[in-house]
Amino acid sequence: MKSTEPPTARIPAVILAGGVARRLGGQDKAGLSLAGRPLLSHGIERLSPQAAPLLLSANGDAARFQGFGVPVIGDTIPGFQGPLAGIVAALEWLEQHHPGPLPLLSVSVDTPFLPTDLVARLVAAGHPAAYAQTGETPHPTIALWPRSGLATLRGLLHAGERRLRTALHRLGAAAVMWPLDGPHDPFFNINTADDLAVAEARLLARPSP
Repeated sequence: MKSTEPPTARIPAVILAGGVARRLGGQDKAGLSLAGRPLLSHGIERLSPQAAPLLLSANGDAARFQGFGVPVIGDTIPGFQGPLAGIVAALEWLEQHHPGPLPLLSVSVDTPFLPTDLVARLVAAGHPAAYAQTGETPHPTIALWPRSGLATLRGLLHAGERRLRTALHRLGAAAVMWPLDGPHDPFFNINTADDLAVAEARLLARPSP
């Protein structure tokens, strides 16, 4: 009997949570309470039906994420190099623990409204590397990264280049256009206390599927 599981469900994904939320008082974004649950749990809920395995890119004491049931991957390149270092570390982890041809999906921990068709639409674009875009706004943290690009990404970091948009351009990534969800951007991200309040009101008005 053939499996009914969609082929895109096996694409690995990394949730990027290695940043410092300075505009939120330096709090750990992953643990922020949104509608009574940690922000990280919203991302896991959105991604679990679409991708596996799920990884978490975070530095510091991994024990604080013990209850979430996902491997925590710390940066392998010294110094705080930003989200690109987290993507490199996740690709390296996959080389060792989950080899295969499928690309890596990256998302940010502070985007609680990820589309339920995120993986399917990025893959359907037919490009080895791709990123989400709404209107004129690119979302380089929401992207597919080909495993063959690992050496290129390492080289960029060692050369001092940390920008995700530069890395995606170097890999020839395609933009995948997303419609707005009514008045809302599906990739709305939380950077301030006001953003957190907006996200909470939106969740309470229309609960997550």
